[in-house]
Amino acid sequence: MSDTIPNADPTPGEDLVLIADSDAHVAQYLAERLRHDGFDTALARDGYQTLASIAVRRPSILIIERDIPFIDGLALTGQLRADPATASLPIVFTQARLTAAETIVALKTGADDVVAKPFDPAEVSARIGSAIRRHREVREASPLTGMPGNDRILREVTAWIRRAYPFALAYIDIDNFKAVNDVYGFVRGDEFIRALAEATYSAAADSGAAPVFLGHVGGDDFAILARPDDIDATIRFLIGNFRQHVIDLADDKDVEVGYIDFTDRNGNPARSALPTLSIGVALSTKRNFADAHEAVAEASNLKGKAKSHIGDYIAYSTAPSDTVHRPGRPVFWSR
Repeated sequence: MSDTIPNADPTPGEDLVLIADSDAHVAQYLAERLRHDGFDTALARDGYQTLASIAVRRPSILIIERDIPFIDGLALTGQLRADPATASLPIVFTQARLTAAETIVALKTGADDVVAKPFDPAEVSARIGSAIRRHREVREASPLTGMPGNDRILREVTAWIRRAYPFALAYIDIDNFKAVNDVYGFVRGDEFIRALAEATYSAAADSGAAPVFLGHVGGDDFAILARPDDIDATIRFLIGNFRQHVIDLADDKDVEVGYIDFTDRNGNPARSALPTLSIGVALSTKRNFADAHEAVAEASNLKGKAKSHIGDYIAYSTAPSDTVHRPGRPVFWSR
């Protein structure tokens, strides 16, 4: 079996490419090629038409001629970059007789890429796909951890399902996290979340899982997508790695006793165990998932079952004769 992660690019027709070029023949020629490659297209012949088209149909990317009439490419790019609504719109410049100096000016003005005319439509199509993909990954990434978010996770799972690629989808949640935020404050709470992200990366490396995809669902929830044969070892490494982070981040006195004392919302003294992990694992080898949402729902439901147990706990998709869960090792706290 190949160790290459299935292609999770957007489905054809999802992305609109706005081609702003004064030469109708060039624009139409490029548009035909892009439609053949699965993109939607729209055309504009001058700067004013370009702005009107962006306002009516928000494109995924703008391909703009440097010398387009009325508002040239440089001025238009500066205007778009100054508007919060279009500041992150990917922009590719096209220009005949392009010099190195002109390329530098275009990039400094805000263009993401520059292509000299005459161009190869296949190359332009590849550059467009790459720019859209980079833009989407940056937009969807968690600002706290930098990991891919929900939309990207769904696309990855969808790609594995479409290719009948056996998978395990692990949904990971921190237990007792509220006490961490209430007692240590949200800043240190964010450190625990970043620590789980780091522990997830380390677990994938330590276990040698390949292919593997890691995502941040949001808050203290994370996801791992891997082959069924790799998931158990990856999760075991994750539990151990995160446990060490908890020891490093929690107060010494709390580590020594293994719990956090705090005051509940009613003003009464309360006690919480130190953070552990609840993990639900949806296995395509045990369930035939129709789509990504079904797989995520299964993993989420199993995570809920894991949270009903004390300490690190893993709940797996099962066949009727299988055991339903697999607890983690007992927790022993020490520095």
